[in-house]
Parts: sequence; structure tokens; C-alpha cells
Amino acid sequence: MAKIRALVVEDSLTVRRRLCEVLDADPEIEVVGEAEDGKQAIERCRDLRPDVVTLDMMLPVMSGLAATEYIMAHCPTPILIVSSSTNRGELLKTYEALAAGAVDVLEKPRGDATDAAWEERVRVAVKLVSKIKVISHPRGRLGVLGRAPGAGGAQSVELSTGSGTYRAVAIGASTGGPAAIVEILRSLPDPFPLPLLLVLHIGEPFGGAFADWLDGQTRHRVAYARDGELAARAAGRVVMAPPNRHLEVRGGELHLSSAPERHFCRPSVDVLFESLAHEYGAASVACLLTGMGRDGATGLLAVRSAGGLTLAQDEATSVVYGMPREAAMLGAAASVLPLAEIGPALAALACGDANRGR
Repeated sequence: MAKIRALVVEDSLTVRRRLCEVLDADPEIEVVGEAEDGKQAIERCRDLRPDVVTLDMMLPVMSGLAATEYIMAHCPTPILIVSSSTNRGELLKTYEALAAGAVDVLEKPRGDATDAAWEERVRVAVKLVSKIKVISHPRGRLGVLGRAPGAGGAQSVELSTGSGTYRAVAIGASTGGPAAIVEILRSLPDPFPLPLLLVLHIGEPFGGAFADWLDGQTRHRVAYARDGELAARAAGRVVMAPPNRHLEVRGGELHLSSAPERHFCRPSVDVLFESLAHEYGAASVACLLTGMGRDGATGLLAVRSAGGLTLAQDEATSVVYGMPREAAMLGAAASVLPLAEIGPALAALACGDANRGR
């Protein structure tokens, strides 16, 4: 079996050598090239055509973000960000790179006793990321995320709307989620008349500032949930599960918990969706987006079984057709839509509710 061909991009010689040693020690991986700045990364990616790139964000000559934008626009290659993530500025650049098409993010080695576990994580991550079939991403050619905030999207899509009166919309996503979430939010009217609850798999230490970053990408206000706040007061806002905390709706309030992981995930999409089904029943809307694994599939089925409206992203537009595929196999999704049609569909649904209310 052919080895996975990896390109390692890192300006620190010490860290670069460490990454190369760890990857080359795996019989399934071969490091075919190294680069110490963003410009070299682009040149070697174009020349070597690796199966995967490990990429630092803070690079000389050309940043990791700029390199990501170019690579994903002109020679699409699965990118694993390997970042120290020590400050807010680097975190924000990491989110930008994920939105530009990078697949996942992993911390750099710490140089302590935890490195043995890190070695296994980086090898597993490189193998998983290398298998993802990425496509050309428009950001490098068209500017930030391809269009300005508030720009028009696809035509409205008509859905079978079940009960016709909804109390909340919940969205779950994992790998490929940042760009997908931004595209959906940019298709929604401002203000959006329903609470919009969001779970994204992005763990510590990388999730700490994601809500702040997302808040700046569209017209919609985004913040992490506060335990005990009234769910109804979230109308017109996007409320996210914080890193390492489950988000649920119970008794008309939003609740955060450190309950056990579901499918190795905390926050879990299943936990949010199941709580929505229990709290609102047929007045629930749940949408499952791109992601690796199966989190969210049984929760989406719970919402559909309760009479709520369920959507899932289709295979063609998913970075990873894992979570939506599991949902489709369970019959959990009433509608399976391309990403460009999900936002307009939710907008039409919510506007229909608003018109009925008047």
C-alpha cells in the first residue's frame, strides 16, 4: 500500500524536525518535503503534490493563512494546522484558515511528558486528514470567504414545514463547519426571529475565541451560551456551546453541563438536538452539517420523531460526509440539501413563521 505523502511547514527548525521524526516513524507515512515559510509551502505543495500538509500559522515571508488561501484556491490539498495557539491573534488566524478550507487543527508539541500522547494524535490526525477529498475553495480568488457579509445567496428553497410554528433552530457541525456556518448565517435575515443554537466540534485550546470570530463574520450577534439564560431571549442571536460543555434546552432555559462525552464529543450535537426534541417537539428545527463521525445523527432522528423539521447537508458540498451520512442512513433528515440552499431554506421558514404571527 502506498504511503501517505506529507509536507511539513514550520519555521522553527526544532519543531519541524520533531514533526518529521514523528511522522517518518510511522510506516504508513512518508515526509516528502519541508518548508520554513508560506511561500516555500506553496511552491513545494505545487511541485510535490503531497497527500497532506501540516501547516503552522505564524510563518515568515507569507503567513500560514495566506498560504492556506492560495493552496486551497489553486492546488487543493488537505491541510492540518499545527499551531501553538498561544494568543488571540493566532486563534483568529486559525479560524480564518479553517474557513478558507483547512481541514483540522492540532496543538504543537509541548516538550514535556505529554508528548507521547501528542505523537499518536498527530499521526492519527495526518492519516485522517489525508483521506479527505478537498475541492477548490474560492476564498483565495474572491476575497474573504468569497463574498462580503450580507451578500445575496442562492434562491429560496421551499420545505415541507410540518407544524408551521417553530420555537428554535439548532445547528450542529464538525470538520468543515466554520465555513459552512458562515455561509448559512450570511443567508439569514437580520434579525432572525428565532433563537439559533449552535454546536461546533472545536476543542480547547482552539475554541476559546471562536464565538468572537464568528460574531465578526456576519450581521448576526454571536456569543457563548450562559448557564440558566432564558432560551426565548436568544431570539435574534446565535448562541454557541462553549468548548468542553454540552448545551441543552430545559424548562425554557439554556443549560451547560460537563456530563460525559457523546461519541467522544463535548459539546455534543446529539445532546443539543435531543434536548430540543424533548423541549419543543414539533416546534423544533435541527440542521446537521459537514463533519467526521456520527454525532448528531440520533439527535436529528429524535427531532424528526417528535414532529420537528430536520435538514442535513448533502455529500457533494460536505467537506466530510460523515455526520450527515449517518443521519441519512437513519432516515433522520426530512430534507438533504446542498449547503447553498440551507440558509435560504431556513430564512424562508422563519419568515413564514413571522408572517403567520402578524
